[in-house]
Amino acid sequence: MNKRPNIVFIITDQQRYDTIAAHGYDYMITPNLDRLAREGTSFLNMYVTSPSCGPSRASLFSGVYPHTNGVFRNDEPWNYCWVQLLNEAGYRCVNVGKMHTFPPEKPFGFHERHVVENKDRTHPLLPFYLDNWDKAFHTRKVEQPSGENYRKRDDFEESLGAFVWPAPDDLHPDHFVADLARWWLERYRGEEPFFLQVGLPGPHPPYDPTEEALELYEGRELPPPIPADDFDEQPLALQALANRHLNHAIDGVYHPREATPDQERRQRACYYANVTMIDRKVGEIIDALEARGVLDNTVLIFTSDHGDCLRDHGHVQKWNMYEASARVPAIIHWPGRIAASQQVDDLVALFDFGPTILDLAGITPPDWMEAQSLRPFFEKSSDPSRERVFAEHANDLILEETEFVTMIREGRWKLVHYLGEDRGQLFDLEDDPQEIRNRWSDPGCTAVRAGLIEQIFHWRLRSSKKTQGFRRAIAAGHSMLDPGG
Repeated sequence: MNKRPNIVFIITDQQRYDTIAAHGYDYMITPNLDRLAREGTSFLNMYVTSPSCGPSRASLFSGVYPHTNGVFRNDEPWNYCWVQLLNEAGYRCVNVGKMHTFPPEKPFGFHERHVVENKDRTHPLLPFYLDNWDKAFHTRKVEQPSGENYRKRDDFEESLGAFVWPAPDDLHPDHFVADLARWWLERYRGEEPFFLQVGLPGPHPPYDPTEEALELYEGRELPPPIPADDFDEQPLALQALANRHLNHAIDGVYHPREATPDQERRQRACYYANVTMIDRKVGEIIDALEARGVLDNTVLIFTSDHGDCLRDHGHVQKWNMYEASARVPAIIHWPGRIAASQQVDDLVALFDFGPTILDLAGITPPDWMEAQSLRPFFEKSSDPSRERVFAEHANDLILEETEFVTMIREGRWKLVHYLGEDRGQLFDLEDDPQEIRNRWSDPGCTAVRAGLIEQIFHWRLRSSKKTQGFRRAIAAGHSMLDPGG
């Protein structure tokens, strides 16, 4: 058996934190993720560093914040990926599914990339390319579902982006990607340790699970959206974000200001059913590792790049800093090596998985990484040192009415700052976990607000100093986009 562990890194797209039954959300049907949580360690306060796909993933795979690596939105070029370090250390590095790199099919340190990207790329402003999923539909001579096709339906506006998958079940992107990953585990004959990144495209919209999965949620009591009673008091940039959805049906999701409880329930049922589909496929990947005889020597990590508001606070999808958008599920499983049934409440950041993976593979992470290894939580070798987490967003084609958004979470407080706007958001998550009462203008919270804004200032200064080595390496051309580069 290899002394170094294999690593399977499963990343879903747009899965909110409250979608795993074992984490206290018993409306979910997730037996395989529950098993991982029962046999591994869960992080219940895992925050992304940016609430949209490209910048979140570029930050995750670089170990630095968007303001350092320069990726603030989708389709901005990546300049570094730590997978190269695994490659150079003798790991077989394989990507199956979505990573949302740009360019989409550059190696970025992988020996193999079997790319499947967004579920819907029909918008004329998106870069054109044909991924493996596109080719499968073409080969099968089946019409590929897309937001453009869903818009032609008579029930499009009342469906809120929630549909039953209309194509063969095996062509659903989450089935297709997971089956391809399982096939790789069955076929590859190398003896070296492997790093397998599995990027599942769901539950990103359109919300289109198979009929079999959706039937599991019939008659099941589901939580309704958090009311949008505060909509008129939200920062103007957030109001404009919601209004943009009213006119454009982004990603096939028609988003009216008002919707019936039945419409909202169906949207959530379709979303949760897609998570249950993913859960089943996670179970099949576990079975494939067991069949290969490597499960006990494999670190299996499950997480997502950001969440989805599902009409909480009057919003849909992401691009904001509400908990449903900025907080994600996270589990690490390694039988006999990582504590079982451990739930960590400490603040952690999604990009912390980068140095954690390197650490577990016996590789010293670069000293300029702003991310921190989660290994102390497994070995209790030292006290965790992250007192606060940050997220940021800028330059996005969806959220245009502010120059820059920054979130800080410290203890019970979360603050969201909008550059160029007097309004912001300040929530006491201990007393107000649903973020209903904005304390930004509360005279009793003036000192808290000022202190958190000052912490953002200190963070940016320390960040600039910490990442000097990263910027120097990139400027010198050491981008590590290709093996040996």
